[in-house]
Amino acid sequence: MKLKKIMTTLLAASLVLGLTACGSGKKNTTVDNDTSGAKNTEQSSGTKKDESNGEKIKLRMAWWGSQTRHDATVKVIELYESQNPNIDIEYEFFDFDGYFTKLNTLVASNTVWDIFQLGGNFPTYLDKIVPLDEYIANGTVDTSHTTDAYLLTTQYKGSQLALSSGVNSYGIAYDPALFAQAGVAEPNDNWTWDEWKQACLTIHEKLGIYGSSKLDDFISGCSMGISQEDYSLNFFAPSNDKLGFDDPNMLVDYLAMRKELVKAGAYPDPGAIAEIKDIEGDYLVTGEAAMTWVASNQLKSLIKAADRELKIAPAPRKFADGPSGSVIQSSQMLCISKDSKVPEEAAKFINFFINSVEANEILQGERGIPIMDTVRMALQLNADETTNTMYNFIDLIGSYKTGEEVNVISPECKTIIEDQYKLLVEQVIYGDKTPEEAAKEIFDFASRQFK
Repeated sequence: MKLKKIMTTLLAASLVLGLTACGSGKKNTTVDNDTSGAKNTEQSSGTKKDESNGEKIKLRMAWWGSQTRHDATVKVIELYESQNPNIDIEYEFFDFDGYFTKLNTLVASNTVWDIFQLGGNFPTYLDKIVPLDEYIANGTVDTSHTTDAYLLTTQYKGSQLALSSGVNSYGIAYDPALFAQAGVAEPNDNWTWDEWKQACLTIHEKLGIYGSSKLDDFISGCSMGISQEDYSLNFFAPSNDKLGFDDPNMLVDYLAMRKELVKAGAYPDPGAIAEIKDIEGDYLVTGEAAMTWVASNQLKSLIKAADRELKIAPAPRKFADGPSGSVIQSSQMLCISKDSKVPEEAAKFINFFINSVEANEILQGERGIPIMDTVRMALQLNADETTNTMYNFIDLIGSYKTGEEVNVISPECKTIIEDQYKLLVEQVIYGDKTPEEAAKEIFDFASRQFK
């Protein structure tokens, strides 16, 4: 069964909690909702009966993502309000960068939204998160339909900080028609970075477009890249108190490849990359590239935005017969803010968001494959082609051999290391540093963060 495959994989895989930077141009949206009259019809699947004696309760919520995510999340909010007439949820919606800019402002002023979305950088915001342990213990949040492996993806030092809103994995989305026009074979399940690079160069030469839109350089070059060297290696050690490798030369090939592709015009330069603000503006969507980096849960939004057939392939490997470096991971999670005056009401909504079949029939796995088996099985009954593609992709990644030691959560210093790495990538592209110099520099920089 697919469920069993996913569970097995989660137990074995290195769960590097990556981010899903979907993006949207729409911001700061607040709605007035009709809160009259609707009866709670779903108390067995995520919604607790309103017991507030008619007192109006306001919750503030925010997330980042694509237009697809935005539309679906608003519908779920409206559904919850219709079933809980005493609840009024004001929401804000951002692109990825805008979201964290606003979040950091709110953190500084102790006014973080009651319910807020985080990804793999959640250790940065530990001081602002109310753990769910109390609400799980008193039954406000139901975890009876998931597994310890799924719960582990959003735990920190034994505390359940949130519930994953879905699991995913990274891959390469591509346009099969453009591949055919360029005479390039479509990727197989164990294609290599050398084959990916050659595809980029050929597509650019034949069609005059980018071979690929942007990659997530830190994941593809570092966290996944090091794991592709050997089954025993991780960029961050599973203990999260040091690096998980000791040879900076393992980072050189990726940096050299990035420079070569930009120089050839087969990959956007940093200025062109900066123009991509959301999925809708991705060069694959606009037809200016034949491939792009994608989290599996983004595939639906990507295809909707492109309005043409797109496929997804696993991320390339360093060696065709070597480790894939790919893992199944939590996509995002909804957290309760310590600034909230009504944390239990926030917990009730999160429970609804994760457990309600009705809500997830609206969400359709946009944030990833649901972690609750009741929800997952319900969605699969009527899954469309794209949703089934996502399930099949997760099954494929789950079938790959992984290392025995797992890195469940990235260390708090991941963000600063990631930022420094991306800066060094640009310096390599512009010729300010050699790939070897940049690799040694990021290795030393990252090592110092643990001292």
